[in-house]
Amino acid sequence: MSIASLMTIFSTNVWIYSAFRFLSGFGRAAIGATALVLATEKVGSKWRGQMGTIAGVSFALGLLSLPGIAYINRNSSWITIYVWTSTPSILYCVLVHLLVLESPRWLFLQGRKEAAMAILKRLGPTSLNLCLPYISLEKEAPKTNLYSPIKILLVRKWALQRLLIVMLTGFGIGIVYYSMPLAVGNLGFNIYLSVAFNALAEIPSYIIFSFIVSKWSRKGSLLALTTLGGICSIMCVMNWKEVVLIGLEQVSYFSACTAFIMLMIYTLELFPTCVRNGASSMVRQALVFGAVFSPILISAGRSNKVLSYGVFGLVILCSSVFVFCLPETRGVALSDTMDEQEEKEQLAM
Repeated sequence: MSIASLMTIFSTNVWIYSAFRFLSGFGRAAIGATALVLATEKVGSKWRGQMGTIAGVSFALGLLSLPGIAYINRNSSWITIYVWTSTPSILYCVLVHLLVLESPRWLFLQGRKEAAMAILKRLGPTSLNLCLPYISLEKEAPKTNLYSPIKILLVRKWALQRLLIVMLTGFGIGIVYYSMPLAVGNLGFNIYLSVAFNALAEIPSYIIFSFIVSKWSRKGSLLALTTLGGICSIMCVMNWKEVVLIGLEQVSYFSACTAFIMLMIYTLELFPTCVRNGASSMVRQALVFGAVFSPILISAGRSNKVLSYGVFGLVILCSSVFVFCLPETRGVALSDTMDEQEEKEQLAM
């Protein structure tokens, strides 16, 4: 992602530029989901929401830096902006390599018991003492390959149903989440300030999420957030005063931000370790797929806001209805295998 983004500055035509942007997007696609899974697999259910909050706030701070970078370089070449945004991410890669530890859960599942035990010791003796009673060191790890998680998700009917529901919900959330910062120009407000306000709205949304995730159910919270975001988005089609429209847009975006991270936490709780990363990545792809339609809808909305804000609201409302079919996961311990997940849910029923 980082190298392809930096190499974009050497583009001599739009096709080379597009190729580098594709490679950068390809590399970036699973980073958010993988980082969240990696972080949450190292903590218990009590701290799962807080880890999601930290990830969300970090993302929001990165987004907040973009309008500042764009404003400072508004009279400079686009190449300068790519240098500003690509160089820090290369440094992050070095820090990840030096500082980030692999998930012990994943290592055990791959049969790499010695490596997992070594990481548990590095995390601290408390972690080792807490984990040992629940780990079967003699248990044979399943043989997996690159496509195993996808195959498992497609074969198990309950897993496929869950995956389709969370991906559909993610598509609706993604349309609002990615479209709102781009569509603010249609409201007649300063583009730099609008994007900055949207980025600032993300930070309290994750703080509120930290409260919601510890007090409310996953399913109810997700439905409430998508409903609020959809209604406020639809209300933006009315001929309100500019300040009212910006307020509605901010509430809709705020709801979508909180729903975004709630959906990711919900997804990693719905699936066991053996397929968690694959499921989370596919949900993330569904979220980003919603962004594919954003430029088209925003362009159409310049003449009629119903075609942008109206469609945003209807899509997120309709796509989240199927969340009613999902089980509640608040406070539930994470499972490692599909059989373990099925056994726990049968006992709960």
